[in-house]
Amino acid sequence: RFSLLLLNLEEYYFEQHRANHIINKDCKDERKFRGSLKICSKSIIFEPDDNIQPIIKIPLRDCISIKAPEDNEANNPFTRNTSGGISVVCSQVFLIKERNVIAPYKTVRGRTEHLFQLDVAWNVGDVVQTLHQLYRASCLDKMGDQAAMITAILQSRLARTSFDKNRFQSISETLHMECKAEMVTPLVTNPGHVCVTDANLYFQPLNGYPKPVVQITLQNVRRIYKRRHGLMPLGLEVFCTENDLCSDIYLKFYNYQDRDEVYFLIATYIENHIAEHTAESYMLQWQRGHISNYQYLLHLNNLADRSCNDLSQYPVFPWIIADYSSSVLDLTKPETFRDLSKPVGALNKERLDRLVTRYQEMPDPKFMYGSHYSSPGYVLFYLVRVAPEYMLCLQNGKFDHADRMFNSIAETWKNCLDGATDFKELIPEFYENDSSFLVNSLKLDLGKRQGGKMVEDVELPPWASGPDDFLQKSQEALESPYVSEHLHEWIDIIFGYKQKGSEAVAAHNVFHPLTYEGGVDLNSIMDPNEKVALLTQILEFGQTPKQLFTTPHPQRIMPKLRSLSRTSSHSISIAESPVSPNEESFEDLTEESITLAWNNIAKLKLEMQYKIHKEAITGIAVTCNGSSVFTTSQDSTLKMFSKDSKTIQRSVSFSNMALSSCLILPGDTTVISSSWDNHIYFYSIAFGRQQDVLMGHDDAVSKICWCDGHLFSASWDSTVKVWQCVPGETLSNKKHHFELLAELEHDVSVNTIDLNAANTILASGTKEGTISVWDITTATVLHHFFLLLFLWFASFFCTDSRHLLSTGEDCCFKVIDVQTGMLISSVTAEEPQRCFKWDGNTILSGSQSGELLIWDLLGGKVTERIKGHTGAVTSMWMNEQCNSVITGGEDKQIMFWKLQY
Repeated sequence: RFSLLLLNLEEYYFEQHRANHIINKDCKDERKFRGSLKICSKSIIFEPDDNIQPIIKIPLRDCISIKAPEDNEANNPFTRNTSGGISVVCSQVFLIKERNVIAPYKTVRGRTEHLFQLDVAWNVGDVVQTLHQLYRASCLDKMGDQAAMITAILQSRLARTSFDKNRFQSISETLHMECKAEMVTPLVTNPGHVCVTDANLYFQPLNGYPKPVVQITLQNVRRIYKRRHGLMPLGLEVFCTENDLCSDIYLKFYNYQDRDEVYFLIATYIENHIAEHTAESYMLQWQRGHISNYQYLLHLNNLADRSCNDLSQYPVFPWIIADYSSSVLDLTKPETFRDLSKPVGALNKERLDRLVTRYQEMPDPKFMYGSHYSSPGYVLFYLVRVAPEYMLCLQNGKFDHADRMFNSIAETWKNCLDGATDFKELIPEFYENDSSFLVNSLKLDLGKRQGGKMVEDVELPPWASGPDDFLQKSQEALESPYVSEHLHEWIDIIFGYKQKGSEAVAAHNVFHPLTYEGGVDLNSIMDPNEKVALLTQILEFGQTPKQLFTTPHPQRIMPKLRSLSRTSSHSISIAESPVSPNEESFEDLTEESITLAWNNIAKLKLEMQYKIHKEAITGIAVTCNGSSVFTTSQDSTLKMFSKDSKTIQRSVSFSNMALSSCLILPGDTTVISSSWDNHIYFYSIAFGRQQDVLMGHDDAVSKICWCDGHLFSASWDSTVKVWQCVPGETLSNKKHHFELLAELEHDVSVNTIDLNAANTILASGTKEGTISVWDITTATVLHHFFLLLFLWFASFFCTDSRHLLSTGEDCCFKVIDVQTGMLISSVTAEEPQRCFKWDGNTILSGSQSGELLIWDLLGGKVTERIKGHTGAVTSMWMNEQCNSVITGGEDKQIMFWKLQY
């Protein structure tokens, strides 16, 4: 029945002794109870073996005397058969769990004497000495002085002990390090020794509670996080599962060097087994639909120092549903949902106006909200029915007033909207499968409300048939299209760029400065009493998560025609869709075949290869029927290769300078080639001659793109130019007419460009490592990224136009969200990757050494290596069905690849 929750906050449990508790000694009604005497830093606790009897807790500060018998005492109550006795006289005692029922503590006031007869008599002197030390600490006036003295006692005990090596799982284990630490569980910490070997992580509690040693097999570790605990970078949390909410162990160290060394040892062990996940890598998985909204929020909470073991930093989840009165929950109506672009405190305009007025009149430091959206009290408000002992621990042995309990979902939501000081969000349990926190299955006496009604189960909205149904509908709401479309707005507020600074002020999202990471430097506070008071205030008030994003969070990529807008009163139905069922079916079929191809991309097999140039190949273009392949090379020639006859049918040289790229215009009548001689050449396939030349740049043309009568040309003259191209009449001598529509200026040479699927956005990469994203319609730059110090080889938009993947001389693949400009993923290769194709999840790349590599972008690793060219792969073409690939290389060869399922 004993647990560390019976201790006060910031109290330690040191040791226990088997003993008898003797009541009314030498009287007719003398009673003796067997049990365990627990010595704690602020109290004495006796746990009887008989569950009917209450646990007795005696605060040391309420003790009048603590002593052992002395042989020369005349009136010694322990002289007859009472060796090993300790007498404790106190003015107040708490009775806990009488008849083994969890209930508010009973307080017995008045002078009482308690006699404890230890089984091992020679321990009495040491126990009494320890109790005197702790009693002196508890009687100090200032909390800081108390904490300092108790810490000194604790450290002395830890220094006199060490980890018991007999607890190792194997005699062959090699010890890597040992240090002192505390195991953290909600509201309490337990001091002891940490030991890391080549196979296991161990924690041995100083008091042997709840078991002699906690062991984690390093081979089972899946995730490990450094934590901020008590505002200090001293925590470490270890998970042996990939997606679970609760960890296997949470440790708090006494200095960050020990914490970092343990982290390094474990991380080094697991790094070969598991890829480290960042907020950006999870974001990419979420955007592409590989993880759910729930899983993404869970990962963000973990990365932002939120832990189930720390109630002041418990995972925070949003209120999603705003309708708690309807009999049916309609997830197709935007009005059903809470506005995720605003913090809870800003949802009610009238209340917000009052708060803003107060904020404007407030002296520095200003804050809009006097309470937080997540705190220990709020967490236990929701969980009191399944964690009553935690509530009793937090509130000094009492439950909250019955009318302030978590009585009704609708009432709680209403109070969050209207209450003057209530701005709380939800906890993960509202979106999980265990509904026990909504049911008073322990039959707790939580009090009687003003109307005379007892506090029992939580009252659910009319649309929920029961607790399980409520959770299921809440999960459906969290994963609904509306929430998927707007969740990034809430992330901006809680974890993102609207958390701090001017953006937070504009979003009405300003809390007390002490709640933010870095809001106070505890090491700079010399007064121990001020430090303890400040720390207590912060931990009870709640803390803002660590800021994960400093730029706007990208939106989730949503399926077509399933968009819900809050400003629109209805969504587009399939019947209203401009796409006919046949078109849609064809499109789905095509997408299905493309997905199938990418899922099997590792089955690419070499069909044939030909050496057709004298230098490296720079561009590949293929006619619609796939029969003719055009290639450009640094040998200055454009060649036409027939796949059917396996012969070169044309070889054209426009100048003595290298050609850099080529493309075929719609209709397969004209090939365009860009050249290092600053020109762009138009070649007529039908007539077999140069049809036109565009002299549009002052330096080499590095890359060209074509779309809807517009030509886009990148050059080493630091520009990208957009041309309107009106073709000449083929049978006459009229030339093409070119009109310069836009000139996109750069600081240095431009090496590569690519257009998105809608042909509205262009990305350019320079030789100095800058990526620019341009709005073509306005010829304005949307984003600039300086990502490396070397040139870019290639940049390509994903088919959904939301992400841009680039690679360069730094050997990194970098994924950028086009909408927000955020770098959301970076994967490092062993060598430069010269060209690639990708579908958003998988990359097929051509390497410097000539191999074709297949990458799992989300996992950040190579899944397949295919032997290819003898030199760098410099060019790559893929058909629309993604089942046929042609590569060109520095070895002057083209290779034809085919998927073989």
